[in-house]
Amino acid sequence: MPMPGPGPAPWEYTLYIPHDPRAVGICRRALRDILTTHHLPALLEPAELLASELLGNAIRHTKGPAALKLRQSGPSFRLGAWDTDPTPPPTTYPRTHDEHGRGLRLVDAYADDWGWFQVSAASGAAGKYVWCELDAKSGPG
Repeated sequence: MPMPGPGPAPWEYTLYIPHDPRAVGICRRALRDILTTHHLPALLEPAELLASELLGNAIRHTKGPAALKLRQSGPSFRLGAWDTDPTPPPTTYPRTHDEHGRGLRLVDAYADDWGWFQVSAASGAAGKYVWCELDAKSGPG
């Protein structure tokens, strides 16, 4: 029986965006193109939802630019949003019917894992990076 191949090569994209709510939709379209190109159709809907929430928070709660970072390595697909505010994201979520405050609850529900870390000024882009992961085993490889 032949040994399985090493799988697809790892890849990574970073989309830098201005502080403009329209940029979230532009990133969603780019994300769809990237996942389609890399043969990961099963990730389209959850990744779009998660990217919209993370980038929406970055635009809504900060005054500076933001970035969407996408990476696949092995069975995991990671997406995250960088913004200029080093303040930690909330770890408790309001139980209201209000639209605000639900974003990270959705991330927590849909992602296989998520977290955040502060980014130091020494790296040239101080702020925070909020990331989440999805299982990418449904793709080829």
